[in-house]
Amino acid sequence: MPLTVCPFSNLELAVVDRLGDHNLKRLVDHGLLVTVNSNDPAYFGGYVADNYLGVATALQLSKDDLVTLAQNSFHAAFVTADQRAEFLAEVEAYVETTP
Repeated sequence: MPLTVCPFSNLELAVVDRLGDHNLKRLVDHGLLVTVNSNDPAYFGGYVADNYLGVATALQLSKDDLVTLAQNSFHAAFVTADQRAEFLAEVEAYVETTP
């Protein structure tokens, strides 16, 4: 079961006091199918990329953590198996060309 996490929303709703306190990294480390998302960006301040950048910095996420989160989003998506395979291949191709 995917867990759709909206870090900036969690911050604004006082689920955490600061992004560095967020449990996202622990969820990833435990192998849960967690994804980074946005929740009403105009209200909570941040689209998906902003949420990724915020937690990547605040939680000192590794490249492997970020790749896992990106892959998780496609594992959780409502797409066909063929589409999922294509998207995951694109992620892998990008990772191979990025330091």
